[in-house]
Amino acid sequence: MTTDENLNIPAGWIGGFAESEPEFAYPDPDLSCLEIYDNLDNIDLLQRQQKVIWPEFSWATRQEKPDEKRCYQLFAPDISRIGYTNTGKVYSIICPQQGMTSPSLGSMNVEVTVTGTRGWVNETDKTLAADMSVEGRIWFSPSAIQKPKVKKLWDRFANSKLPFPSDKASAIRVRTHLPGDRNQVLFPLKTGTSDSFPIPDFAKHPEAWNVGNLSVQIGEIIPTGNIIVDKFNQVILNIFNTAAGNMLKFGNILTWNVWFTPPELVDTEEWRDHAEVWRTSINADHGSPEGEGSAARYYDGTVFEPAKDLFNRIRGRGLDEEFVSDEEMLEQEELAEIDNFLNENDF
Repeated sequence: MTTDENLNIPAGWIGGFAESEPEFAYPDPDLSCLEIYDNLDNIDLLQRQQKVIWPEFSWATRQEKPDEKRCYQLFAPDISRIGYTNTGKVYSIICPQQGMTSPSLGSMNVEVTVTGTRGWVNETDKTLAADMSVEGRIWFSPSAIQKPKVKKLWDRFANSKLPFPSDKASAIRVRTHLPGDRNQVLFPLKTGTSDSFPIPDFAKHPEAWNVGNLSVQIGEIIPTGNIIVDKFNQVILNIFNTAAGNMLKFGNILTWNVWFTPPELVDTEEWRDHAEVWRTSINADHGSPEGEGSAARYYDGTVFEPAKDLFNRIRGRGLDEEFVSDEEMLEQEELAEIDNFLNENDF
């Protein structure tokens, strides 16, 4: 981590909130006495912030081989941040987004959306502790709407007056919970990097001011109340998981190390604008994984290729592998799943 010399950290830090209750202390901070806040509830109380320029995510692409098939990916930078008071009370945490690409459907956006938070920051010793609840959200990017198959689907949903995940407001929502406890929606953000798996050098950022880590286990899709929409959302989630290496597959554990820049003062209007932009994400089109973030990679730096991964998993199923490329096979699998949905559901 960098030292504080020549970083021009703004004056005004008071501290003390982290020490205000003995149960807040490490090694196991207990924040249960604090109220849970929504990210937009207390923007006017924010005074300081740390931005997350390097949100490094990691997950097992195959749950039966969590170490051998673990991926690492940098999500889009400079969306996520943590906001707090001069004493260190946390009121808001914004999480990042990233793009995933499907051969048949084009680009989709994914976000780990914070639904509640509480906690503290201590600038003096570069520690922090927070509890968060989040949802996974997936929606088609603006460019994907131009894909013939997506446009056909969207038109069919529109004609039936059914919601379609064409923006964040209508996104497919996926539950998460504390790993190993489906009844606990809160999970901790703690100082340091995760010790659950080895971290490659390309996912480390010694130039950062500080680092924290958090892990969630993926649950089921949150029902919309319409059986056709719910079936369709599951189809799209399946396709997304194929393209994203099972990032949001039921039961998988998603971990991310958040590497912070030095503390800054909060301009509440700028924060409000930033929060509103990413609350709606109306123009978000993060494109391919190689865009604003990075491609998903294995520990040795090899890029995760969903088409090749699919080929390896379905080899021997009787397909004419000699004449079908990996990418064509992936597209055929996706289109077949969508066509099955359309054929089985009359709307």
